Order: sequence, then C-alpha cells, then structure tokens
Amino acid sequence: MRLGIYTGSREGDAEWVAALKGLMPDLELRAFPDWGPGHEIDYAFVWQAPADLLQQCVNLKAIISLGAGVEHLTDIQSALPEGVAIVRMADPALVECMTEYVLMNVLIHHRSVLDYQEIQRQSLWQQLPASLARRRRVGFMGLGNMARPAAILLADMGFDVAAWTRSGHHQNGMESFAGTADLSAFLGRSDILVCLLPATPATEGLLDADTLALLPPGAAVINAGRGTLIVEDDLLAALDSGHLSGASLDVFVHEPLPPDSPLWTHPRVILTPHMASPSIVESAARYAAGVINQLRNGAVPEYIVDMIHGY
Repeated sequence: MRLGIYTGSREGDAEWVAALKGLMPDLELRAFPDWGPGHEIDYAFVWQAPADLLQQCVNLKAIISLGAGVEHLTDIQSALPEGVAIVRMADPALVECMTEYVLMNVLIHHRSVLDYQEIQRQSLWQQLPASLARRRRVGFMGLGNMARPAAILLADMGFDVAAWTRSGHHQNGMESFAGTADLSAFLGRSDILVCLLPATPATEGLLDADTLALLPPGAAVINAGRGTLIVEDDLLAALDSGHLSGASLDVFVHEPLPPDSPLWTHPRVILTPHMASPSIVESAARYAAGVINQLRNGAVPEYIVDMIHGY
C-alpha cells in the first residue's frame, strides 16, 4: 500500500512523512515529486494538488484533504479517478482552534474592543455602555463539525445563540433556521454573525449588499468559513456607512489578500491570514492515519464528502 503526499512544498511534505511514518510503518510513503507511477498510489493526502497529478492515480481508493476545506478537490472533480472517496480533515485540534477563534472574536465585538481601540488612539479615558451576554444575539451560518462546539460554548456562556443551515440542523437550546425562506428572519436577529459555511455555488456571494442590510444596525460579522461567502466591496460599504460596527475576517476571495486591499487598513476590520483553524501536523497525522486504517479494514470514515453538495 502506498500513500502519496502533496503539500506544495518539499519541507511540508517531509514534515508530514516524518509524522506519518511512525503511525503507519507498513505503508509506503511517497512525497511529491517522488510519487512514481500514478497507478501505484492507493491513497493521497494532499492540499491543492494539481489535477493532472491526481488524474494519473487511477487506482486511488481515497483522497484525504490536508485542511478542513475541500473545494480544492471538488473544483477538480471531473479530473479525479472514478469512485474515489474524498475525506474531510476533521481532526479535533482543528475544531479546538476554530472554537478559540470564534470565542475570541465574539467577545471582541460583544465588549466593544474596536471602539475602545479608537478611544485609546485619542488618549481618552471613557467607558462605554456594556451589554449582558443573554441580550446579545449570536447567529451561526453553518452548524457542522467546525461550528457546533463554538455555538454550544457561547450558549453555555449565556449568549442567545441561533443557527442557520441548509437543511435545518437542530441543537438543543438554540433556535434553528433553515434554507432561503428563513434567511431574512435569521439575519434580522443576529447581532453578531458567525460565518462557517463551506465554499459551494449556493454560498458564493450569499452575503451581499441586500443580505448584509438585513442585519440589525450595529451588527458585526465574523467570517472564518470561506472568503467567497462575502462580497467584500459590499461589506466595506456597510462598514463605512455605519450599518455594521465591525468585522473579523480570516478568509478572503483572493488569498493571500492583495496588498492594495482596503481591508488591510480599515479601522473596523480585524484581519488574520487564514489562521483560525490550522492543521497541526502531529494531530492531523493521527487523524489521517486513523482514516486510512478504517479504509483498509473496510470501514467507511465519518467525514466522506458529498460531492453533490460540495462538503
């Protein structure tokens, strides 16, 4: 059995090989570009691998995404070997990091940190009115594996949490909204909007001028899902008009974010370079090894990608 590894850098490939070697000593590990003949590769562990590289691997049983996103694979679906399973990275460490990121940024907007930063720049000693958590309505766009722990944690802290999903996932203690019919009502009750949706044709540009206008005046937006969800010019306009009080952005339409983007210097934007939920080699390697062992034993991993819906 052979596993092909592609991360986009020799140093990255070597790091993953070292981590996986001790976990699967009977599996032959091949780091790009030394994959050898494509038909010899049984499993692939990749991030943004070239379509023609995977297309040559006609005997692939499964492809494991090195990161939580899978659009780098669903976008090249037609080039993949027929019948190959695509497995999302669902390492618990990814979820832990995402939960930390969401909690940090919800509290930043809840406690008016952007306003206090402006007050600090003016050397003013001024307190602002505070709000209790139970009076702050937090809305989650998406309630999957990455989002649910953060939503539960915030609800346990007393925040008024609701979730909007494609099919209406329910979580005890949270109001649930589903589909296009419920979107307006959901946005209208979200003082802090947390976006953790995948990149699909249905989510592209979902938050534009019209939908952002449905948020309550002074609302804040947190996006750690995919950058294509938000029309960035419309978000900037909503911030400049004062309709939105702030935004925490970890993902963008173009990454790396171009140096001339006004998002870099906007005073109401907290910007991070796609770091909310990084793949930690030691932990993610254990997850990948577990998935491969499941497949080798004839079991079906939990996080197989639905290629029709794109996640």
